[in-house]
Amino acid sequence: SSGINAEYGGARTDEEKVTDEIDREAMHYLQWVMYPLLLGGAVYSLLYMPQRSWYSWVINSLVNGVYCFGFLFMTPQLFLNYRLKSVAHLPWRAFMYKAFNTFIDDIFAFIITMPTAHRIACFRDDVIFVVYLYQRWLYPVDKSRVNEYGQVFEDEVTAPEESTRELDQSPKEEVSEQEKKDQ
Repeated sequence: SSGINAEYGGARTDEEKVTDEIDREAMHYLQWVMYPLLLGGAVYSLLYMPQRSWYSWVINSLVNGVYCFGFLFMTPQLFLNYRLKSVAHLPWRAFMYKAFNTFIDDIFAFIITMPTAHRIACFRDDVIFVVYLYQRWLYPVDKSRVNEYGQVFEDEVTAPEESTRELDQSPKEEVSEQEKKDQ
């Protein structure tokens, strides 16, 4: 049964509640990785890398934090796929958009002169992309799961033969009527 999405003011379905809980769990685990990484990187930069000023160190630490957040905030999708053993909640069209965007980022990372940290940040999407491709191959698409438009495709797979016969016969009937007119 498809429910009304909560972002449109409706009630959350049980599947959406489970997905939200898994997403919260992923963010909880990420916090244990993200904060020590940021703090350790900032302290390492302060102690072992030459800085022009305190202001430069703060700005550099914040920029590295943004790159770290950007990478780690892409990983809950992978965790969600792993826990549900399905990739149905990221539609193929949205995935192809992300793949195209990643490809364009990679091209510009080679062409344009930029700081090394930003160039590495461009390639972080590739890691997520490769893992997602592996998950797409590993886990079957759950056609019984409601997609972003509120549709369930399991019903279409198990559709009765009569509806497919009607679709197959209607073009033939049109052709036969047209042939009668031509004669």
